[in-house]
Amino acid sequence: MAPPEASRLREQLGLEPHPTCGFVRVTYVSDRAIAPGGLPPPFASGRPAGSALYFLVTEEAPVHLHCLRNDQLYHRYLGGPLEVLLLYPDGTHAVRTMGGDVAGGQHVQLFIPGGTFHTARVGPGEWFLGASTEWPGVEPSDVIPGDPAELTARFPDAAGLIDAFRNR
Repeated sequence: MAPPEASRLREQLGLEPHPTCGFVRVTYVSDRAIAPGGLPPPFASGRPAGSALYFLVTEEAPVHLHCLRNDQLYHRYLGGPLEVLLLYPDGTHAVRTMGGDVAGGQHVQLFIPGGTFHTARVGPGEWFLGASTEWPGVEPSDVIPGDPAELTARFPDAAGLIDAFRNR
């Protein structure tokens, strides 16, 4: 069960369950579009100039393994730390923590390059409220679910982390 603060925020912000990112509400999709042919593949059919959403992560509703074709920037708003596992297109990986302890190395913003598979979690009894801005704007076809077995094979050095994030 989500902590009471998280449940209140979920209700106040109108956040709904989401298959990849805990609870979500899209807050902005640009009405300005990049015309077909204005961007290289996979965006050649055109896209909104940008998009944004709120997301709430709880122990029961983590960020599931996925990637966006689009670049995105995570923003921290409220709650405890969010641990993010990043599996970069070049075969490397990293774990970054979003939170308010900037002096301790936590991030209040985290850039996630397009094509980077990622997952995220909070600690027991914790919750995290953040946002993501994306450019170009996201369309459903830009979201790619992660296959843990395939990603474990592609990122053998991160196999233990992939398993740990999935099974927390």
